[in-house]
Parts: sequence; structure tokens; C-alpha cells
Amino acid sequence: MGKDSKSKEAKGKGKQAGGGSDESASKGKGKAGKGDGLGTCTYVKARHILCEKQGKINEAYKKLQDGWLSNGDKVPPAEFAKIAQEYSECPSGKKGGDLGWFPRGKMAGPFQEVAFNTVIGATSAPFKSTHGYHIILCEGRKN
Repeated sequence: MGKDSKSKEAKGKGKQAGGGSDESASKGKGKAGKGDGLGTCTYVKARHILCEKQGKINEAYKKLQDGWLSNGDKVPPAEFAKIAQEYSECPSGKKGGDLGWFPRGKMAGPFQEVAFNTVIGATSAPFKSTHGYHIILCEGRKN
């Protein structure tokens, strides 16, 4: 019976114990707890960095790690914006990677998946989409 319990945990429907940290509430992707909005919100506000080459996105991510992420800190949006201006190959890079608010269904598959499942204030790890390699900073979510 012990092995069967794994499938129940994988669904992410259990409530998180503890003090309401956004970090702990994000562990169940998709249908997470009601309070965090992950997987259930209609709009996300985000910034991103887009690079055609994996090596370049990894350089940008290393800057984020060295400055904040490796210490467990959140990247301030203004600092993320500076790195986006330096590294991003997307036209939004000139605006610090700011994509503003966008609805579910507007962005392509992997980008939408990561954007709508990243906790507010958190930075995603680099990931690949049809447009290249991205890093996302989630700034807000609403219905």
C-alpha cells in the first residue's frame, strides 16, 4: 500500500501546512490551494528575458543567481529589468522585459505554463519555447 500513496501526493490537492508562505504553496502545480491563484487565475503580470541561444540565457540567469537567487532572495523587479535590458532579444527588453498583464491563452504553450505557475515575486529557471529561451519574473495575478 505504501507505493500507492505516491499517486495521491502527486495531484497537489492537499493543503499546505504552515504559515502561508507563497514558496510552500507553489509546490503543487496546476490546481493548487485557493489562496495562491496558481493555475486558476485569469491574468498574469510578468517580465521576461528572451534569448535565442541557451548560453546567453544561462549568463543572464547566472547574474540573477549571483545577485539574489543563490541567497534565497527574490529578484527586485527593477534589477530584473536591468538584466532584461542587457540580455533580452525581445522588443520588450527595452522596457525591462515588461509584458504587462496578459490573459490565459495569449502566450504559447510552455511560456503560459511557466508564467501561470510561477509564484508572485519569484523568478523561473530558464526554459525553452518555440521562440527561444526564457526567464520569467511573475509580478502579479488576478481574475
